[in-house]
Amino acid sequence: MTNLLVKLFVKNYKDIFNPNVRKSYGTLSGSVGIFCNLILFFCKLMAGIFSGAISVIADAFNNLSDAASSIITIIGFKLADKPADNDHPYGHGRYEYLSGLLIALLIILTAFELFKTSIDKILNPEDVVFSLFPFIILIFSIVIKMWMALFNRKLGNKLNASAMIATAADSLSDCIATSAVLISLIIGVVFDINIDGFAGILVALFVFKAGIDAANDTLKPLLGQAPNPAFVKALENDILESGKIKGVHDMHIHDYGPGRVIVSLHAEIPASMNVMEAHDIIDSTEEKIKKKHKCDISIHMDPIETENKTINNLRETVSKIIKNINPALDFHDFRITNGPERTNLIFDLEVPFGFEMKDNDIIRQINQEIKKINTKYYVVVKVDKVVVNEV
Repeated sequence: MTNLLVKLFVKNYKDIFNPNVRKSYGTLSGSVGIFCNLILFFCKLMAGIFSGAISVIADAFNNLSDAASSIITIIGFKLADKPADNDHPYGHGRYEYLSGLLIALLIILTAFELFKTSIDKILNPEDVVFSLFPFIILIFSIVIKMWMALFNRKLGNKLNASAMIATAADSLSDCIATSAVLISLIIGVVFDINIDGFAGILVALFVFKAGIDAANDTLKPLLGQAPNPAFVKALENDILESGKIKGVHDMHIHDYGPGRVIVSLHAEIPASMNVMEAHDIIDSTEEKIKKKHKCDISIHMDPIETENKTINNLRETVSKIIKNINPALDFHDFRITNGPERTNLIFDLEVPFGFEMKDNDIIRQINQEIKKINTKYYVVVKVDKVVVNEV
């Protein structure tokens, strides 16, 4: 069903990085959400009023808030499609993330309202009228919500769209919440116990957790999360593929919304290489990365000495010392300056965030090991904090 709807309503559906295509996906997801949730809202509202079950009415208004969330999804994708301008040179792609955050806040607000209503129902209980109608509606709702969860999860994972993933999580929590309401009605019929208000509280808690989880997922890219390790590894592999670039470091990845990623990095080029040849290699590499990974990229050339035996041997020695301290450590931009009294070994030390050793302690230990080789050697280190990427 999902593939059929995509093929019917999304033109060029395979071009998922195209803003117009993403807008079409967002419109499809939102339209399906509005249609399904409004039907469920009216059905549950009638069933709840007819039976007097506050948990069913609470579940109905939960669906109404979901319909509002779907409207936000559509608006978010339309705003994200706006082209770049003077005030927003990197485009408006983060509107997708903002719409996901708004949906999460709306879910949390709905949870509070459901909780208040359920508490009132516990303090002022009313008899629930038994009828087959609410049972049929709730079972129908569970089936529809399960399909909506799978539908939005599939689209969200395909597009890496936080708003759709948040909607999928909300639909799944709705399945659990509606199941709890159904069970409470069955218990009420079988054992003649009114736990309607308590079931409403359970619904509110499920909805609240879904809202918190959705908020966390959408806040991460807005605050600036670590890049996807698989994406980083793929970039490194493609850049080093020709063998002419010897290493990559100082990689920065900025996410301005899906399909709007900007990458900057330093590429190590043999110092003996002709400048024009090196420039041509960098240009062709940038073009290849742009085309393959659908991102903007800027590569800075770092010349490294590859033919000087002394430098190569010292580089290897420093590498062994650093890896003996901890395999998670690394270094780059290694060079040497000779003076009358000492030889400076200059490099950038890559230290993961949250590393257990202090920077000064690491540098002190490296210096101690280097001086065992030659007392004239002295390390000059600049510390770079890096993300450890585990694929």
